[in-house]
Parts: sequence; C-alpha cells; structure tokens
Amino acid sequence: MKAYQPEVDSKTLRKVIIAAAVGNFVEWFDFAVYGFLATLLTHQFFPNGDPAIALMKTFAVFAVAFAFRPLGGIFFGVVGDRVGRKKTLALTILIMAGATTVIGFLPTYASVGMLAPSLLAIVRCVQGFSAGGEYAGACAYLMEHAPKHQRARYGSFLPVSTFLSFASAAVVASGLDAMLSAEAMSSWGWRVPFIAAAPIGLVGLYLRTRLGETPSFAAVEHDHDLAHAPLRETLKTQASAILRLGAFVSVTALSFYTFTTYFATYLQVVGHLSRASALLITVIALVFAAAICPLAGLYSDAVGRRKSVFTVCAILIAAVYPSFVLGGSGDFRSALVGAAMLAIGAVLSGVVTAALLSEVFPTRTRYTASAITYNLAYTIFGGTAPLVATWLIETTGNNISPAFYLIAVSLLALVGGMSLPETSRISLDDHPHEDVTERVRDWQTPTAQ
Repeated sequence: MKAYQPEVDSKTLRKVIIAAAVGNFVEWFDFAVYGFLATLLTHQFFPNGDPAIALMKTFAVFAVAFAFRPLGGIFFGVVGDRVGRKKTLALTILIMAGATTVIGFLPTYASVGMLAPSLLAIVRCVQGFSAGGEYAGACAYLMEHAPKHQRARYGSFLPVSTFLSFASAAVVASGLDAMLSAEAMSSWGWRVPFIAAAPIGLVGLYLRTRLGETPSFAAVEHDHDLAHAPLRETLKTQASAILRLGAFVSVTALSFYTFTTYFATYLQVVGHLSRASALLITVIALVFAAAICPLAGLYSDAVGRRKSVFTVCAILIAAVYPSFVLGGSGDFRSALVGAAMLAIGAVLSGVVTAALLSEVFPTRTRYTASAITYNLAYTIFGGTAPLVATWLIETTGNNISPAFYLIAVSLLALVGGMSLPETSRISLDDHPHEDVTERVRDWQTPTAQ
C-alpha cells in the first residue's frame, strides 16, 4: 500500500513549527545548562587537586549520559512509530524536565561524598535516555508536515531553536555570574537554571499536546499489514542507510558539541579569557548560528543534499584550524571570529542532518531508524567531544589538537555522506521496506510518481 502526503495549510504548518521548535528549545536548554556550568559543577561534585583531572571527570559525566541516548532512541523510536510522534514527543520533554529539575536539588560532594557524583551520573543518564527520543522525533514530526521542495528550509527551524536554547543557557549562566557573588554562585546559584526546568518544561508539554498527528503517520497508522518499526526489521532493511548516514552525522555531532559546549571552556582554559567573556562570545556566536540556519536551509533545498554534504565538510576542514588558533589567542575579537567560523560548519551540517534523518528512512521505520542513527553518532562523537578535546590537549600538550580530530572526522563524514543518493525531492511516504537507494530509484521512475 502506498500513501501520499497531503498538503498542509500554512496556518497548521506555522503551529507545527512553533510546537516542534519551542519544545525542542525547552528540551535542549535543560541539556545545555550542564555544559555551561561545567567549571562550577567540577567544584561541587568532583573536588580534586588537579583542575584538569577534575574537569575531565565533569565532562566524563557529560559523556556518560550519551551512552543512554541510543537506548532512548530505540525505545522512543519504536514507541513513536507505533503510537505516533505527538504522544512520544510529549513524553520525552516531560522526562527531560523532571530529570533536570532533580539536578537542582542534588546534594554536593561536601555533603555526601562520593554519593554526589554517583547521583549526578544517574540523573544525567535519565536525561540522555530522554534526549535519545527528542531530536529525531521532532525532525520526523516537522518534516512530515513540510512541503516536499522546502524540507530543509522548514527543518532549519529546529537547529534555530537548538542554537537559541544553548544561547539562552549561556545567558542564564552569565547573568547569574554577573548578579551573584562567587560565594553565592557556588553555594546555591548554580542550582537555579536546573530548577527552572520545571515551569519551562510544562510550557513545552502544553504546546506539544495541543497539535494532532502528522499526515504521513496518520496515513499508515491503521494499516495492519505490516507492524510499524519492528526493531529487527528496521535493522535488516535500513542497516546500509543507517551506517552511511551515521558516518555523516558523526561530524554534525562533533562540530555541534565542540562549538556549543566545549569552545566556551577552551576560551577560558587555553585563551585565558574570563568566564564572563567566554560566555559572551558563546552567546553572540550562538545567536549568529541561529540567524543563518534558514539561509543554510534555503541553500540545501536549492543545491540538494549531496552538494550540501560536500560544502559542510569542505568548510569544516578549511575553518577549524584557524578557529582554534583565534580562540586560543586570548583576544576577545579574535576569539569571537574563531567561534563564528566554527559556527558556520556546525550550522550547515545540522540543517542538512535534520532533512536527511527523515528523507533517508520510510514512514513506518523513520522514528526508530533515524533515532538509532542520530544517537549512535552523537554518543560516539558528540557526547565525548569535550572529554576527548580536553584529553587531547592534556596528552599531547598541543592546544590545537582538537582541530585535527575534527578534520579527521570531517573526512569520514565526507565519505559517508557522499555515498548517499540525492534525496531532496524524494517522497516521505513510499515503500516501507526498501533501502534509500531503491526508494530514490523508484521515485525517479515515472510510473512510481
């Protein structure tokens, strides 16, 4: 049975964009706060004589949360392909907001010793489990409403909300630094952004429960000829696409977390900028990144996904080395330029990934397969980005070593991304069991249109 995606009116599409983007903003604000408060959390949960080792432990807890993202991706992916995108996305935001609020009430190392970092790690794992079902589901929800020839343009609003969520987290962290004394910030101020997750999470939940299901899922929801997204069947039919797309998403993950989470620490540790200056640079760069997301979407829709993949990798390979040199210079303006250069590659890769996650996989397996792909790449390359970067500098003594790591992963992404066929005009509703290459071939055949 073949289902076709009906046109969605502009009013409904605007509501879908707002619900998906605002919900995504709330989810990632909760997740981002941890990264921007990393140096403060180090003192609260990992007191150690060696600051570098203590910071690595903090980033290790950041990374361990990502180990649960593939599990969350599988769980929420199967649920999302069986019961729908809307209900699943409401559940992910509820879990994330609850877990983040709990962090704000955790006891510190000074109060309970080693129990404190253990509790922090457990709650971070719950966050990671929730995050595993968020982004791929939000992409599927938005793409299954978007016009076929403008999917990257409309999908770009998800990266916009993600970058703005990280900017907001940085603003909150910076504002608390400015308003509170060092003693107050260390005593209770760091808890405020985490506790604030409760009310903003309820806002996101409200928005997500007010919309209906996507047209693509509704078209197959009552088709019982084939079960929606059995895991074994998904892996059997989509393994090739998962591996190829995963190779490209690896650079999306690494560039994103290098830019949004690690670079602020790099500016402080290597560039010796103050925490306030580093956060200000990060906020400006994040707002810049959000502003250029729609342009990246227009570009990808115009030239296609394969040319966009090539552009992403070329920009990152060319820009990452000077970005780190400028970031470590200790000069505010130079560091800002370096952050902006790093942002361009991260933006375009994120926009292209948002479209590919839905275009590469068919409706019945889309949530599951895209969540597995996205979360495996983000676990291996995204969650470990701050930890690996800190370790590389500590081990090699070379402050630019993280740049070479990003260049190497860009080459891997180029190979994987260019092995995918062009999907920018493919239907999102055809052929539930076929590989992406077969789906593209069928779409190109006149009788299949």
